[in-house]
Amino acid sequence: MNARHDQVTDPEVQRTLLLARRGQAYFSRKLAELTDAELYQASLLPGWSRAHVVAHVGYNARALTRLLEWANTGVESPMYATTSQRNHEIELGATLPAAALRNLSEHAAVHLTVEWRDLPADKWTVPVRTAQGRTVPVSETAWMRAREVWLHAIDLDNGGRFSHLPDEFVRRLLPEIAATWSTRATTGADQIPALVLHPGQDDVILVTGSGQETDAAAADAGAADAARTDVAPMDVYGSWTDLLAWATGRTDSGAVDATGQPAAHAPRWL
Repeated sequence: MNARHDQVTDPEVQRTLLLARRGQAYFSRKLAELTDAELYQASLLPGWSRAHVVAHVGYNARALTRLLEWANTGVESPMYATTSQRNHEIELGATLPAAALRNLSEHAAVHLTVEWRDLPADKWTVPVRTAQGRTVPVSETAWMRAREVWLHAIDLDNGGRFSHLPDEFVRRLLPEIAATWSTRATTGADQIPALVLHPGQDDVILVTGSGQETDAAAADAGAADAARTDVAPMDVYGSWTDLLAWATGRTDSGAVDATGQPAAHAPRWL
């Protein structure tokens, strides 16, 4: 029998699929290192046990599979019927016996990767809707899954580290979080401080703060500082992984301000 391979031809999607599958392998390895009793102990996420994390990651795979089925068949299949249904699913899943939780994680991940593998090349741009209501091409499911498995492997709190994350993942996610903060600030959805992140000697990531506005006249005149605000931005320094850990709310360790003191807590990301 001939081996079956991914049908997607876009190189960027192929790279992101590989990143997601590597993340799944990492998550599965950390899960396998936990005893059954340890599954029901606290995770890094407030109010969640490790069982909650495992249930969430397993049901996330099923939800993303529904988006792939939507793209493939043309029949709308949302990730979740409602937010309450999603939350109830996780709470119920966290009470499953350890063997059932492990099976959920494994089987849901296999089903997802099969759907990725079998999706025809011309279907990868089909628009679907995320749980947050965003309309995205179905190819976005690869990046959505990569974020889930890499970060939640750390949340299992049994040896996963931000230093273990692939550089490609870190350098993609940190600017994405910064862009999310800027969007929420400019739309008034949240109060976000103006930030200048320094994840490397020559790397700078800007975050537009709430209340900042663009001076169109200055921009037209070619002024370098078109954005203006009454409050000076806060500089935050650290390695790429330090700043990602800080930005995702996992730890403040490693992120410092201009005086070398621990940086203020990062704004809410999700």
